[in-house]
Amino acid sequence: QVQLVESGGGLVQAGGSLRLSCASSGRTFGSYAMGWFRQAPGKEREFVAGISTRGVTMIYRDSVKDRFTISRDNAKNTVYLQMNSLRPEDTAAYFCAQHRGRTPSKGLAEYTYWGQGTQVSVSS
Repeated sequence: QVQLVESGGGLVQAGGSLRLSCASSGRTFGSYAMGWFRQAPGKEREFVAGISTRGVTMIYRDSVKDRFTISRDNAKNTVYLQMNSLRPEDTAAYFCAQHRGRTPSKGLAEYTYWGQGTQVSVSS
């Protein structure tokens, strides 16, 4: 069983930055792609960013490209999401997830383990 624990959320003004972290308890963390998702109240959970096992391939939803950066440190079993130029519409609970394979994808069903989430709130 893999446990994922997110941290780093908070309240920030529009234009500000936050860095989310997700620590994994899995012994094979480096063997799986990882992803970040978010869910705003009353909305479906949506893909934000994904990264391959060695960090060579990264994918993003269009609305966060050039503002968010996903990265990982396999020695620390941790994946990160650096969020810059935050907007009120980025407000959501953010979740990290472990993919079933080595290459990230955008579908929720491709991810097998999920964290409990961390809240990000952006004020205007």
